[in-house]
Amino acid sequence: MQEIFNIFIRSIFIDNMVFAYFLGMCSYLAVSKTVPTSVGLGLAVIFVLGITVPVDYLLNEFVLKPGAMAWLSSDFADVDLSFLSFVLFIAIIASMVQLVEMIIEKFSPSLYASLGIFLPLIAVNCAILGGSLFMQQREYQSLAQATSFGLGSGVGWFLAIVGIAAIREKIRYSNVPPALRGLGITFIITGLMGIAFMSFLGITI
Repeated sequence: MQEIFNIFIRSIFIDNMVFAYFLGMCSYLAVSKTVPTSVGLGLAVIFVLGITVPVDYLLNEFVLKPGAMAWLSSDFADVDLSFLSFVLFIAIIASMVQLVEMIIEKFSPSLYASLGIFLPLIAVNCAILGGSLFMQQREYQSLAQATSFGLGSGVGWFLAIVGIAAIREKIRYSNVPPALRGLGITFIITGLMGIAFMSFLGITI
C-alpha cells in the first residue's frame, strides 16, 4: 500500500506530465483560458488516464511483452508482440476518449461546446499516450500500481491546467507588456510553475 501511495504522489508532483515532461502542452495552452473549461478537460483527462493505463497494463502483461502469451500455450512462449504497443495503446485511448465525449455531450452540452475540438483531441494528447508508455517502461509490478500511476498522472495534469487557468483569469487585470500578452506571458508563467514543482524533487517518499 505504501508503494502505491508513493507512486500516486510522485506522479502528481515530481513526475508531473506538464512540468516535468512537457506532455499535453497543446491542450494545456489552448483550453486554459477559463477555470470551468479547464476543470472539465482536466477531469476528462483523469478519467481517460485512470482507465487506459490499467487496461494497457493488462494488455502489455498478457499480450504484448515477450512471453506474455505463454498462458495460452507453451507454443506461444517465444512470441513478442511489443512492436504493436503504439497501435494498440492508441486504439484503447481512442475508445475511452469516444466514451468520454459521448458522456459529456449527453450530460453537459455547455462544457462540450466550450471544449470544442480539444475534447476529441484528447485521443492524440501526448500526455495520455505518455502515461501508457511510461507505465510500460517502468515495469510496474501490479495492476494497482499501474492504476495509481494513471490516476496520479491525471491529477497532476488537472492541477497544472486549472492552476494556469486561474492565473490567466487574474492576469487579465494586470498591466502585462503588449508584446507578452497571451501565450507569451503564459509560457513564462508555465516555466515558473515548472521551477516551483521542481522543489518537490527534494522530497523523500
